[in-house]
Amino acid sequence: MQTRLDQLKEFLKESPQDPFLKYALTMEYVKMQDNSLALAGFEDLVAEHGDYVGTYYHFGKFMEGQGEKDKAIEIYEKGIAVAQSKRNFHALGELKNALLMAQGLLDEDE
Repeated sequence: MQTRLDQLKEFLKESPQDPFLKYALTMEYVKMQDNSLALAGFEDLVAEHGDYVGTYYHFGKFMEGQGEKDKAIEIYEKGIAVAQSKRNFHALGELKNALLMAQGLLDEDE
């Protein structure tokens, strides 16, 4: 039986520039705690598919988990700009809240 990881890799062979597939594969690496492959996946998404809004929240959270708060803040700020340009107000709200939390200006309870 194929794992989800194997399936995603197969799908990517057929559509190597599909940002959703790259994102899904990256999130599998996050779940597996394969931090080097997760980081490489996030960096590829930002470099090759910078307008894929879904990347930024999870990339920022990943960097916070790695103890890289300043990098996470930078990622959230870039994501906010992308979300605004795409008029994706749901993502915009999530990214703004994540940024405020990373900056210590908002508690998770708020």
